[in-house]
Amino acid sequence: MTGGTAPHPNGDELLRILAALGNPHRLRIVAALTEGGRDYVSSLARELGIGRPLLHMHLQRLEAAGLVTGSLEQASDGKAVKYFEVTPFAIGLTPEAVARAAATITQEEKQTMKETAK
Repeated sequence: MTGGTAPHPNGDELLRILAALGNPHRLRIVAALTEGGRDYVSSLARELGIGRPLLHMHLQRLEAAGLVTGSLEQASDGKAVKYFEVTPFAIGLTPEAVARAAATITQEEKQTMKETAK
């Protein structure tokens, strides 16, 4: 998903979004980026008190769900630095929206759900 999430995502999108936000670290990452604006991994890791590898894994999950975007930039010392920022999103989560989304879950996602339930 590019450019934020739709107010009424399809089933697969909704599952990715809820899974991404269903972790305390990822909620804190979204909050920190919302409050402080875009930031790079090392700075964000220090702010949140978690290691860079763990932070990077969580950022990848948030990026895959369309909740944050990352951009690689070159710092003044020539090093590549990846900055992340929150992608604007709004999700209408009502029983009706959940029912509509559930009807659009793909076979691939159903298989993934079966495998993770084991």
